[in-house]
Amino acid sequence: MTRTTRGWIEFAIERVLLLCATASVLVTAGIIGVLLAETFGFFSEVSVLEFLTGTEWTPLFSEKHFGILPLVMGTVLVSVIAMAVALPGGLLSAIYLSEYARPGVRRIVKPVLELLAGVPTVVYGYFALLFVTPALQIWLPGLSGFNALGPGIVMGLMILPLVSSLSEDALHAVPNGLREGAYALGSTRMQTAVRVVVPGALSGISASFILAISRAIGETMIVAIAAGQQPRLTLDPTVPIMTMTAFIVQVSLGDTPAGTLEYRTIFAVGMMLFVMTFGLNLVSSWLRRRFREEYA
Repeated sequence: MTRTTRGWIEFAIERVLLLCATASVLVTAGIIGVLLAETFGFFSEVSVLEFLTGTEWTPLFSEKHFGILPLVMGTVLVSVIAMAVALPGGLLSAIYLSEYARPGVRRIVKPVLELLAGVPTVVYGYFALLFVTPALQIWLPGLSGFNALGPGIVMGLMILPLVSSLSEDALHAVPNGLREGAYALGSTRMQTAVRVVVPGALSGISASFILAISRAIGETMIVAIAAGQQPRLTLDPTVPIMTMTAFIVQVSLGDTPAGTLEYRTIFAVGMMLFVMTFGLNLVSSWLRRRFREEYA
């Protein structure tokens, strides 16, 4: 192959990569543009103050209220329950795989654990509705058939592999010299893992936590199936609630005419979701920069 031919090949590859990068930017810009256009149309008829501070959400009723706080509270409630399951479970399993498991065990357990991430979310939804909730009702007789607790627990199990895999990769990337130094000073394996390896991998661990929270906030099918369709401002996980994603599914079924105020509510709610996840991504980037500087 001549130098000229190699040059043309490199030029073509560079342009293809540039096209892919540009396409991703344009798609993102298009999504934001659609959200902004429809959201501005929504707020031309609904007060921003009412939307952000109202405690009633009934846009499909004859007496309409557009306070998004019940949807936000439902989303936060389910996400907090999911995080209470996924974060400690994922981190502990990552510490085991990185610091305790033999290489053969790690090669088997990690792919098996990651298989949970490949299960369709609709399966998780019916698992929460038909198995987890009836099991919880044995211990909590007053638990409603639709509630936040069951979907939250199942969502935590669903995103646990995400936390475990990313955290384990971060722990595994910590130089062995740090471990050997800790052992040389008389530290036990647990002390080395908790006081040396985990702090050294805190950047990747925090990023996995933020990514898992974003995944929980954006989850749709589990809450749409098992959490109920009742927007209410409550911290009680035993009653039916509605999340932002579940409302978007409800309106997007086709019964609401396009272009109406009720239809535009899904874009306003979608913009709220976008702002929340974008804020989490900014926090994740800040944490990565901070801990890299501290442990560089």
